[in-house]
Amino acid sequence: MEKIATIGLDIAKSVFQVHGIDAAGEVVVRKRLSRARVIPFFAKLPRCLVGIEACNTSHHWARELIALGHDVRLMPAQYVKPYVKRGKNDAADAEAICEAVTRPTMRFVAVKTPEQQSVMMLHRVRLMLNRQRTQLSNAMRAHMSEFGIVAPVGRMGLERLLAIIADRDDESIPADARICLEMLGAQLAVVKEQILENDRRIRVSARETEVGRRLMEIPGVGPLLASAFVASVADPRMFKTGRDLAAWIGLVPRQNSSGGKERLGGISRAGNRYLRQMLVVGAMAVIRHAERHGTKRAWLLQLLSRRATKVAAVALANKTARMVWALMTSGEHYREPVVAHA
Repeated sequence: MEKIATIGLDIAKSVFQVHGIDAAGEVVVRKRLSRARVIPFFAKLPRCLVGIEACNTSHHWARELIALGHDVRLMPAQYVKPYVKRGKNDAADAEAICEAVTRPTMRFVAVKTPEQQSVMMLHRVRLMLNRQRTQLSNAMRAHMSEFGIVAPVGRMGLERLLAIIADRDDESIPADARICLEMLGAQLAVVKEQILENDRRIRVSARETEVGRRLMEIPGVGPLLASAFVASVADPRMFKTGRDLAAWIGLVPRQNSSGGKERLGGISRAGNRYLRQMLVVGAMAVIRHAERHGTKRAWLLQLLSRRATKVAAVALANKTARMVWALMTSGEHYREPVVAHA
């Protein structure tokens, strides 16, 4: 066991597979561990390199093994897949992880802290609550339309429907249907309160960190996006340049190049969909403001003159992602561009 230099650990809920090699690449250990035996097993080993696929519970196990003195590297699962030789089982996966973690060009995922995971959970719950609010609203509209009661799209229209439900003297809705609609209305009220509390916690989390406050100085980056960046990008120095961060988010062209010819398509849509969506929404807000009130950004005005609005929004989102990386790595504050006079 003292000869182990590198370990590939395939994690799961209850069954873990270990594949360990020595400095020469010879297999030293291949065994299956139960959940309770993982920590005792690694506690007996000298310091070694441990590779884990970045998936559910991977950050927890990475923190546990780092506390034992091991060098833990997390890797995206799609980067490990090519190293699986044949067949799909836990032993083959652990061997592939052990092979992939030793590659000099492998890209790794920074280990998140419990605080970063907690903030990211706020964002995931926010998405879930918004979906539930939409689901409840659509259900109420659909059920009431069966009785000939419709309302305009939007919040005011929904408030009008809720007022009809609350009016017991209104005989357009049968008694049993009213009871069901009141249940939906009560659930909708609870979900709205939870969304407000969740948004408040996200705003607080964005202002608690010095990085978050600096990111909110960038046009198009509000508390929601700043908080998401602080939680999602555990270590910005894992990306060599701002373009690498933009590519990870999925804001670069998809390539199908061959024979020296570059063929670029739309954005790749790889990586973090949540950040990409909010960056584009923030860019659209900056563009709308520029169209109404003007802007100091000559680059943006030139882009809008020759490209469609949504194409310009994606380009601006890419530029914003690069600025975010620059501010997170340099520790500087955002500076407005200076208009050059002839």
